Amino acid sequence: MGSKLINHLLQPIDMKPLDLTLTISNSIPSFPGSPKPQFLSWSNIHDDGYNLELLFLSSHTGTHMDAPFHFVKDGIKIDQIPVDRLAGTGLLINIPKPKNSAISVSDICSFEKQFAKIPNYSSVFFYTGWQKNLKNKNYFLENPGLNKSAARYLTSKKVNLVGIDSPSIDLGKDKSFSVHHTFSKNNVLIVENLANLQKIKATEFNFTILPLKLKGATGSPVRAVAY
Repeated sequence: MGSKLINHLLQPIDMKPLDLTLTISNSIPSFPGSPKPQFLSWSNIHDDGYNLELLFLSSHTGTHMDAPFHFVKDGIKIDQIPVDRLAGTGLLINIPKPKNSAISVSDICSFEKQFAKIPNYSSVFFYTGWQKNLKNKNYFLENPGLNKSAARYLTSKKVNLVGIDSPSIDLGKDKSFSVHHTFSKNNVLIVENLANLQKIKATEFNFTILPLKLKGATGSPVRAVAY
């Protein structure tokens, strides 16, 4: 093997990270019935020599991960998720949806016909374009999401994780959270409120999504990054 080729192979791969995470602040919209985040000043440089704040927020604030325990009594909790499930290769399904519009099995199969079959144990991400409505009153009430048949189809493929740029993997009008129940009882991780998915130009991308390791919790805000 020539020295030029060896040097080329030894060069670091250019993997510029893309932040997929909403910024949490006291003004970020919260799911109806959930408390608004609060940042409470606890210490300051003038009096204490350092700055420190206390945080008060739901474990499902902003861009966050649902552990199966969120909807299943004996499901794994957020601190029990193996690290190898939190990073890998993701498949991006670009499928803009208007309000109250469901992602169906037909939508997923159309993606598979155009690109390739979704392999078992995949991590699948849906770009619906709904994130642009973050500041609107209907953001949590009329959001697109998967229907139950689509969720069953993905669980038949033993998917690892499903992410979406919507505040819920369920349709906003689905008060029974049927997709949450389907995924949770099948040990599928859920990531909601993802940002910047429209900036991913490839069907496949590398991701890292890290929740806080909160003992016994149903979920956690995450820092989600694509490469």
